[in-house]
Amino acid sequence: MKYIMFEDFSGEALPILFPNRIGFLEFREQIPYTKVLSAGYVQIRADGISCHGESKELNSVSSPEDSEIICDKLDGVES
Repeated sequence: MKYIMFEDFSGEALPILFPNRIGFLEFREQIPYTKVLSAGYVQIRADGISCHGESKELNSVSSPEDSEIICDKLDGVES
């Protein structure tokens, strides 16, 4: 899967995951948040979540903390 990490309206990181068949730019144009923090690919496996890669279309790369942020969001941890 692909993901884009946005800065939401409150300044928090908000990951959105979507299928590989959708282009980064195509998906990005549908989201109202103005700032992209990072983007790349995400793998969800039994042993955890791993983020890697980049989006050349968005000129953005994955960030080391993205995996933890996505994991926290999926676990329902809200701050």
